[in-house]
Amino acid sequence: MSTTPSDGVPTTAEPPAYVPTEIEPRWQQFWRDDRTYEVDNDDPRPHYYVLSMYPYPSGAAHMGHVRNYTFGDLIVRYRTMGGHAVLSPMGFDSFGLPAENAAIKTGVHPREFTDARIEELRSSLLRIGGGYDWRREVKSHDPDYIRWSQWIFLKFYEAGLVYRRKAQVNWDPVDQTVLANEQVLPDGTADRSGAVVERIDLEQWFYKITDYAQQLLDDLDQVEWPQRVVTQQRNWVGRSEGAEFDLAVCDVDGGPTGESFRVFTTRPDTSFGMTFCVLAPEHELVDSIVTDDRRADVDAFRHQARMTSEIDRLSTERSLDKRGCFTGAYALNPFTQRPVPVYLADYVLATYGTGAIMAVPGGDQRDWEFAKAYGLEIIRTVQPPEDFEGEAYTDDGPAINSEWLNGLDVAAAKAKAIDWLVDQGIGESKVTYRLRDWLLSRQRFWGCPIPMVYCEGCGLQPVPEDQLPVLAPDDVEFRPTGQSPLTFHEGFLNTTCPKCGGAARRETDTMDTFVDSSWYYLAFVGRRGDSYDGREMPFRKEDIAEWLPVDQYIGGAEHAVLHLMYARFFTKALSDLGLVPSDLREPFKRLFTQGMIRLAGSKMSKSKGNLVAPEEILDHQGADALRLAQLGLKPPQDDVDWEDVSIDGALRFLGRVWRLGVPGGDLVGETRSGLQTPADIAIDRARHALIAEVTNDFERWSYNTAVAKYMTFVNDLYRWVQSDDGAHGPTLESSIDTLLLLMAPATPHIAAELWQRRNGGHVHREPWPVADPAMLVQDSVTMVVQVNGKVRDRVEVPPDITESAAVATALALPKIAEQIGAAAPRKVIARPPKLINVVV
Repeated sequence: MSTTPSDGVPTTAEPPAYVPTEIEPRWQQFWRDDRTYEVDNDDPRPHYYVLSMYPYPSGAAHMGHVRNYTFGDLIVRYRTMGGHAVLSPMGFDSFGLPAENAAIKTGVHPREFTDARIEELRSSLLRIGGGYDWRREVKSHDPDYIRWSQWIFLKFYEAGLVYRRKAQVNWDPVDQTVLANEQVLPDGTADRSGAVVERIDLEQWFYKITDYAQQLLDDLDQVEWPQRVVTQQRNWVGRSEGAEFDLAVCDVDGGPTGESFRVFTTRPDTSFGMTFCVLAPEHELVDSIVTDDRRADVDAFRHQARMTSEIDRLSTERSLDKRGCFTGAYALNPFTQRPVPVYLADYVLATYGTGAIMAVPGGDQRDWEFAKAYGLEIIRTVQPPEDFEGEAYTDDGPAINSEWLNGLDVAAAKAKAIDWLVDQGIGESKVTYRLRDWLLSRQRFWGCPIPMVYCEGCGLQPVPEDQLPVLAPDDVEFRPTGQSPLTFHEGFLNTTCPKCGGAARRETDTMDTFVDSSWYYLAFVGRRGDSYDGREMPFRKEDIAEWLPVDQYIGGAEHAVLHLMYARFFTKALSDLGLVPSDLREPFKRLFTQGMIRLAGSKMSKSKGNLVAPEEILDHQGADALRLAQLGLKPPQDDVDWEDVSIDGALRFLGRVWRLGVPGGDLVGETRSGLQTPADIAIDRARHALIAEVTNDFERWSYNTAVAKYMTFVNDLYRWVQSDDGAHGPTLESSIDTLLLLMAPATPHIAAELWQRRNGGHVHREPWPVADPAMLVQDSVTMVVQVNGKVRDRVEVPPDITESAAVATALALPKIAEQIGAAAPRKVIARPPKLINVVV
């Protein structure tokens, strides 16, 4: 039977045993009613923003969710106890293809399907014990959120950061619809119709992220992210320095045709070794330069390339012998004045750089392999070392076979080659980036509509802000072909031009769902209840200044490139437009990427059907046992095997804590008062050491070692209270209370329950304990003494013992003297004050 005391903290009649399924729901309800983790933007405490990447609502939580959100919740509770006002919001990335596919299959509208999945996931997050400010919840399919996503689009459009052009898409010729990459099977066929997917050009919308390429590189110095993520970001932007120059198209004898194309190279010093050129199959010059005798082969090759996915075209695993095609045309190498053949190759893309490359097989391994496959000449332009046994040589060395560059090192030769190109008026020094503009168009229904209309007289026109949001209608027909219902819904399509008032048609493309996740961290700051703080903007600059950048961002490594890159672009663009503070250039100050959970060696995922749902564990062992087992297994950044997670072991440990901490329990019995014994003082020292070590572990994300220290301390307490002298009452009380404070972020329910039973009040409102430095000073250290690597004795020594004194102490021990006998040790390995190893 439960009661509620005057301070609002729940309690029950004393149960004889630890029953998490009774305790946990009451505390979860209390945190909601008490608004424990709600904070206002003007909270006077120091602000700290903890954000776990908001999830796609596919149903109830899985173990990946449990792991991610347990880490985040631990930090929220720890920082709150440390005196911070912690912003801990939650929302749902609720647009996306799965809901639309479900609608096509079942007839259930994506909104209804998605709302049901959100409720399932929200319930799971609450049962795990997550402490969130639910007033700030966002869902990307809410009309209010759609309005502000469209508002940002229009602000970017006004600033010239949005444009429209033709781009290649995956096209299903049977269903007559565009397919997302994930709808194209590995064999190149459509997942629904089975037709061979083609690549066609369609008008698409883009965000001009390339305007920020250099800033996206430079500002990585501002963040505290895992180095591998920073490296991935740098590689994705892909800054290259070199030269860009024109190559004149010619016939086999070098006669000019009047046409030319541009190439970029990071190694202009190797140009004397250019023996062929390569164009993308989509390059604009192909139709005009191909010779009649090569046209049939070129057309067949271009068709094949259009049916090959971009991922496969960029693959380095496929053999090159069928990935190229001679055009019959030549280009004049300006350095040698020799004509070189012009080929097509599927690994060159029209959207990368200039869509054309100069090929130097002596200095590039892919060019070498292509030259070998097609019988093309190979000329080295850098002298390899005498012992070099490879093929293409890419390192430094003196220039050879390069006339006026011969003998120069690579740096000097590059500079001289660029100067020559500039003097000849055919080239220039150039910095290029691998990064391409963000194609945000999706020919799908379940996404944020793009707020643009088409007028015959006025052309493209943005929807006025006072007409936002543009919402997709609910009365749509989801056809088996997979075509977006917006394309044939006349009520949605037909509108008026905001400029002339005449008839116009709405854009039917919707936005990439990465758009929604590129600003949600800002939306949380502006969100309060069912609306936003301001009606003119989705957030206020002064609130953004209080909370951003996010102090701790947590999420999967699979988002190390695209999501993070796009969110960084949004932040910089909004800052430049004056919509967020001008000094906010990075959205996430610190980033942590947790490891994945595997089952039978494979990553858990719904698509693989190998998920382990937490519900059964929550129904029986409880959330705290699940949280503790996850935290204690391995470092958070490591991958874990579900088979190694011991829920029952965690539950047994919590039961031991319960027996120690519950008032009137049968473990402790009578306690002593009066002065402390040496054993009592040792427990007190261990308590302060535990505070210092767990605090340090939490600060450096070493949760598994913190859990191990909980367990060691509980073992020490058990031995102490069950010893002949029993426990010293005040020492025991302070030890248990300290343990509960330190466990409160990790296992919040049992800590809250025991604290209330022991002290009244709420453990999560208590300040984080601080260790007494004087209690951390060790009077002695246990030194292990080994003989030939085997432990033979232990001895207490001063922590500052010298090496010579440590060796002498070890050799004087009777057990050690007996082991080594009269023989002199061959070697003594000394690591004072912890270890001495005597080798005989």
